[in-house]
Amino acid sequence: MKDWFSSWFDTKYYHILYKNRDFSEAEIFISNLIDKLDISKHKHILDLACGKGRHSIFLNQLGYTVDGCDLSKQSIAYAKQFENDKLHFFVHDMREPISNKSYDYVFNLFTSLGYFDEKEDNIKMLKSVDSYTANDGVLVIDFMNANKVIKNLVKTESKIVDGITFNITRKVIDGFIIKNIKFDDDGESFEFEERVQAILLKDFDNYIAQTNFSIVKVFGNYNLDTFDAENSDRLIIFAKKNNKN
Repeated sequence: MKDWFSSWFDTKYYHILYKNRDFSEAEIFISNLIDKLDISKHKHILDLACGKGRHSIFLNQLGYTVDGCDLSKQSIAYAKQFENDKLHFFVHDMREPISNKSYDYVFNLFTSLGYFDEKEDNIKMLKSVDSYTANDGVLVIDFMNANKVIKNLVKTESKIVDGITFNITRKVIDGFIIKNIKFDDDGESFEFEERVQAILLKDFDNYIAQTNFSIVKVFGNYNLDTFDAENSDRLIIFAKKNNKN
């Protein structure tokens, strides 16, 4: 049986439902990251779980050499139209190492982990990132603030996008935030489920401690203001790699 994200992310309906994501907000966030990290143009950046490549493309437009990878073949096929000599995309499972590559910065943005059924897969993913990040390299994780999401959970809603009514319900079970999505299109009924682990800062502390990374900064929004566990919209982590051996 496929993982839920392997099937849902590859459907056209995933991209329809989330088509109105704020690209200007994403570009502001990237610009803030570049400024805060003071990334020079000769550094090599990996956009890990890049989707259709919106962050990768903007980074490349700023003059950076960027690779973007994602498990979704459909998303990577779309992103490849934007490739150039400093921008490349490939299909990849983030839990696996990347052979013959070394990156100075690895960006994992827009809550692009925690999809796995087992928490051990989070550690496997981080150890894989460790294997291809240069010493003194930096990992940036942009995750939802699970505390606030759970506290303000919208249990039911409907969204009409491109003439399709998406009926959405949300619940929290055994440490997972679960979103059920039902809709009809062309006389056929569809149902998909998103399951994301409610990973807290203390969990990331535990996972990252099992790698050569150390957390150096934590922020709470795309303006990179201080993180507040109860009120911040995001949990954004900067972790620096220093080999412990």
